[in-house]
Amino acid sequence: MDVIGMLNLDEMAHGLAGMTMFPYFDTAHYVVSVMALREQSGVLELSRRSPFACWFSSMLFCFGGAVLSGLMMAEPPIAPLSNSTNVLLASLIWYLVFYCPWDLLYSCAALLPFRLVLSGMKEVTRTWKVLGGVSQASIKYQDSLLVMIAIGWAKGAGGGLIANFEQLVRGVWKPETNELLKMSYPTKITLIGAVMFSLQHTSYLPLQKHHLMLIYTVFNVVNKARIIITGSSTSPFALVESVIYKTLFAGSSSSSSSSSSSSRYTAMGFDGKKPVAIDNGNTSTNKKKPSSSSTPTNESGERRSQALASPTRGKREDQRSAKTKEQEEDSSCKKTD
Repeated sequence: MDVIGMLNLDEMAHGLAGMTMFPYFDTAHYVVSVMALREQSGVLELSRRSPFACWFSSMLFCFGGAVLSGLMMAEPPIAPLSNSTNVLLASLIWYLVFYCPWDLLYSCAALLPFRLVLSGMKEVTRTWKVLGGVSQASIKYQDSLLVMIAIGWAKGAGGGLIANFEQLVRGVWKPETNELLKMSYPTKITLIGAVMFSLQHTSYLPLQKHHLMLIYTVFNVVNKARIIITGSSTSPFALVESVIYKTLFAGSSSSSSSSSSSSRYTAMGFDGKKPVAIDNGNTSTNKKKPSSSSTPTNESGERRSQALASPTRGKREDQRSAKTKEQEEDSSCKKTD
């Protein structure tokens, strides 16, 4: 690559490609992996209650990528455990992280400078794992780009992809933490690396392998250091992911949902117009009578009241006239007497 040649980085790329991961980089990978397990909730209690389950979970964190890629390639899943040296080294680190006197190893490794160095060395091993998975798949499937990507992804991020199985070992079941539902940054960057190395291996990416290894490794180390220093887990690909999602996936679903909802409301009669009442003969409407009809009603009521009151009034007048006649007769009788 011309840019790398101009910057005199070609020798660095060749030196990086010729590095061996054992023992220093593998040790850093084991330390960071076991520390990530310890920092999960409930793991310290599990280490006191069931040391074997804690050890088995640690081995899945350390060798999860090799186990998953072996299963996908129809190879024995316990083949990674056949390397006794790596297994003993990982077991020793597991014991020191969980059971070291005064918690010395974890306290030192958790300090920011040491964590930065160890995490950077772990990202270097990620490059080798992805490249190893792509090369392993190309032996059996030379022209299958998808298989190369899948195996490289599984070998580089297998510890996260089998996290649900690892949780079952600890007696925890959290299906919502599945990496396929919500990918973490290591899983995403491993998938991108698997795609790039597969394209380079099939000559679709015009770039030499050691140059791609240098670019990918430097990018991973720098971003991992940024995440640790700032404490932010924001992915550098968040903007690109948002644009791709809104362009390819969100637009069609929103338009179809809006059209279906509008058609559903229209079918139910909610089309934005004022509803028209339908008279089917069963409904009764209360209409106000004109004010002129109220006058005859009042007059008839007064006549009825007068008619009811007239007999009583006549009786009283007859009684009065009868009394006056009796008085007159009495007075006439008295005069005659």
